[in-house]
Amino acid sequence: MPVWLMRQAGRYLPDYMRVRSKCTFLELCKTPELATEVTVQPVDILGVDAAILFSDILTPIEPMGMELDFTPGPVFAKPIRTMADVEALKIPKMETDVPYVLDAVKMLRKELATKVPLIGFGGAPFTLACYMVEGKGSKDFAALKKMMYADPEVYAALMEKITTMDMEYLNAQIKAGAQAIQIFDTWGGMLSPADYERYVLPYTQRLINGLDRTNIPVIHFVKGAGTMLEIVKQAGGDVMGLDWHVNLGKARDILGDMAVQGNLDPTVLFAPNEIIEREVKRVLDENAGRPGLIFNLGHGILPTVPPEKAIFMVDCVHRLSRK
Repeated sequence: MPVWLMRQAGRYLPDYMRVRSKCTFLELCKTPELATEVTVQPVDILGVDAAILFSDILTPIEPMGMELDFTPGPVFAKPIRTMADVEALKIPKMETDVPYVLDAVKMLRKELATKVPLIGFGGAPFTLACYMVEGKGSKDFAALKKMMYADPEVYAALMEKITTMDMEYLNAQIKAGAQAIQIFDTWGGMLSPADYERYVLPYTQRLINGLDRTNIPVIHFVKGAGTMLEIVKQAGGDVMGLDWHVNLGKARDILGDMAVQGNLDPTVLFAPNEIIEREVKRVLDENAGRPGLIFNLGHGILPTVPPEKAIFMVDCVHRLSRK
């Protein structure tokens, strides 16, 4: 059974930290040679079955005209709040505005040619809008929700522009050689099912339908979507990412024959090995042998996880799924 981890290239790996100590996070994202190096690290160290491009979901937002910094989380100096702000945003030309992303994809395809496939990724329009309107992370994203409810024309114009950009960005990754695409909607699950269907689903549908998906599977991950799996399925992805708040077996009953990715609680990797093995087996048992499962965490691996625990988890998945 295939297994890989969201954020598998990152701070929990000493090899990554050695590279990261030489530059800022943004410099790492914008230097293809370094992005290639840290993308390959977990493939060699963990034995995972796919590489995930090292970048950030906000990478293509900066060339839209928004000043981005990480302190350490993402911060936009001037958030989007008005129609004039939306109109000032431009759609980047990917080959000239984010060439480092595409160069990293091309380098990785050569580096990984005899190893594993390469997954490209991007943020879903709604999650990108959350950061662009708030200016940074938030517990409630009140400014974004205020725009959504009180200024629907501004919200719609922003979402249309983001979706157009996102489509071009992900298609550029595909053209450069990405063999699958994952779309992260980290904040989509904070909405009610009715609001998700009204304010988010149409844009994600448009994004996915606009991708060049010939032999390119699309993994769609909406964190916190356990109460609205049927609605999220309508977005049109090939694989649905599941967080750890849902029973994988029950989710598969709802989704039918749709492939899924998930869904071990990331904090299980702090547990003793026998607990990790027990929890891996529980997820596999919930799947009950059904085809179409990619084993993964229910969200990104945490930066304080000991690497040997992630190695052990990957080994457990391979060993137990062969029985």
